[in-house]
Amino acid sequence: MNDLATPPAAATSAELLPIVIAPAAVLKAKARPVMPGRDDDLVRDLIPRMFATMYKAPGIGLAAPQVAESVRVIIVDVVPDEKNQPYALINPEIVAASTELATREEGCLSLPNQYADITRPARVKVRYLDQTGAKREIEADGLLATCLQHEVDHLDGILFVDHLSMLKRNMIMRRLAKEMREKREPAGR
Repeated sequence: MNDLATPPAAATSAELLPIVIAPAAVLKAKARPVMPGRDDDLVRDLIPRMFATMYKAPGIGLAAPQVAESVRVIIVDVVPDEKNQPYALINPEIVAASTELATREEGCLSLPNQYADITRPARVKVRYLDQTGAKREIEADGLLATCLQHEVDHLDGILFVDHLSMLKRNMIMRRLAKEMREKREPAGR
């Protein structure tokens, strides 16, 4: 795996970005592809700031729409407390998925403190561009496979709660809205 992304040390010194909270419209829109040449400066600036934001949150994955940039860029690092293994994926696409399924509890930085069990393919192959513009592929299983699928979903305007029944999704979204209201209201009201 020589296609590792920005080193965490460089990422932690970058300026943080505000994380967009559901139900913001940018989270439900399909992100546009990154255009090599045209978007180079945007991506070069965005990726270290996304890593800094994700590590600070803390999280294990972040998609550009979650920081209000509707472009197809995701970052993941599923071992942030041990040996970092950061990946930055530009224009990622899932090109193969196993028929075997796995269920994991998922959460999301754009739906703080909300969690649910989500069933997805157990293994995936993702094709993407790295930060140099080189075409790459990654095969993943376990937590990395789940994280990659979760973040690619964000690029298509899909939140993890969209994989739930309408009843469960509505319960989570109402709970999130209540928590956000309570956070904004001064204590004692």
